[in-house]
Amino acid sequence: MRITPIHILLVLAAACVPALCGSGEQPVLQPEAPAETRSRFAALDDVRLLANGLLQLGQSLREFVQKTKGQINDILQKINIFDRSFYQLSVLASEIKEEEEELKKTTVVLKANNDEIKGLSVEINSKVDNILQEKSRLQDKVEGLEEKLSNLSHGLVTSEQMAEINSLREVIHNQDQSITELLKAVREQSDQLNYQRVQLKTLEEKLTVNTLAQETIERMPETYNNEAPTLTPYLTSSFTSTNAMMNLPLDCSDLFNGGERISGLYVIKPTGAEPFMAFCDMSKDHGATVIQRRNDGSVNFDQIWEKYENGFGDFQGEFWLGLRKIHSLAAQGNSVLHIELEDWKQDRRSIEYRFNFNGPESNYTIHLTHLSGELPDPMSNHSGMMFSTKDRDNDNLQGFNCAQDYTGGWWYNACGDTNLNGRYFHMRPKGRSDRKRGIQWRPGRRASYSLKFTQISVYPVSSPSAISTTSASSEAGVFQ
Repeated sequence: MRITPIHILLVLAAACVPALCGSGEQPVLQPEAPAETRSRFAALDDVRLLANGLLQLGQSLREFVQKTKGQINDILQKINIFDRSFYQLSVLASEIKEEEEELKKTTVVLKANNDEIKGLSVEINSKVDNILQEKSRLQDKVEGLEEKLSNLSHGLVTSEQMAEINSLREVIHNQDQSITELLKAVREQSDQLNYQRVQLKTLEEKLTVNTLAQETIERMPETYNNEAPTLTPYLTSSFTSTNAMMNLPLDCSDLFNGGERISGLYVIKPTGAEPFMAFCDMSKDHGATVIQRRNDGSVNFDQIWEKYENGFGDFQGEFWLGLRKIHSLAAQGNSVLHIELEDWKQDRRSIEYRFNFNGPESNYTIHLTHLSGELPDPMSNHSGMMFSTKDRDNDNLQGFNCAQDYTGGWWYNACGDTNLNGRYFHMRPKGRSDRKRGIQWRPGRRASYSLKFTQISVYPVSSPSAISTTSASSEAGVFQ
């Protein structure tokens, strides 16, 4: 039964009548309200409670819908950004494929021209040989005639003999001119053949570079979605049962001093550490242990703390040796950090620092003193910094994770001008936020520029006085 305001007024009036009508009479106890009236009031309270609950539920649903709409909009924006990036990559891949097809066609044409030139060269050489043989025969005839003339020197030479001699001389002169012209033509054909070979080699190199770029672009999403492979761990188990561990070199410099001159993989054992594999650079006047290399973007350097501590990548390509191993190398004392960089114009330069490196208890804090080199020195601003990764924020910028935003673990300040473990870009990104995530060596406030090649290595020196400090080059370029 539905309760209306009229019903409520009737009940209130019935309750008030005895109070208004009673004039001096003793109050009469009113009978108890019917059960039906009480049930109506109880139902009204229930309705109010239910209405309040429904209002609160509606408000919560409204807030949930608004929050869900915001999340859906964020997802749609990310999907649009991904679609645009994928479309740009697809356009770039198609352009590279078209250029590759044109290069293949040009190569086929040049090879056909090369074969034709080779045929002409063989034919010309054959003609030259025939002419030389004919010239030899004519010279024999001339010698015979000269002998006859010497025999007839005492007598009179007839006009017929003189005419024959003159005609032979003219023939010999004409043959000499023909031979000279043919030799000139042979040289021209040889020069043209060499030019065609150079063009073929250049086109083959360009075709190889384009193919590599296309393969890199195609595997780029896979590269940055997968974890980097872990480097070879310590070799404790394979050496504890033998005496080989006693004779292992301390580092690559120790190998170099022992006569080794070939760059490659070796087993080393720094003082107080377990033996491990390392890549040794023997190309200079000392051996250096390579701790980082970037050259093609094949390895994703946006890794967690554990990966950076133990090492990852491929020794034959891109890799990071590992913070624990780097610390064991630097702990031997008098270490020099050598950094070698190359831009996309094949301009390669280097810089060196005196190098001290704390252990895991201080999050591998780095200490640098600039020594020498052709590069400007933004890295000194990072001296005294702890190592940071996307899952362990140790930089000096509060409320902001430099490793997560710039990608890649590094000794970030706030966030600083260098990051050689950033994302590898084959082409300059259009967005500023993308460019700052690249491999950076940026002095001052210059625009971001992602480098083509980096290599960081460590080697010891005999004494601190063996190194002299020099200033960086003042030439203009990407590194300035």
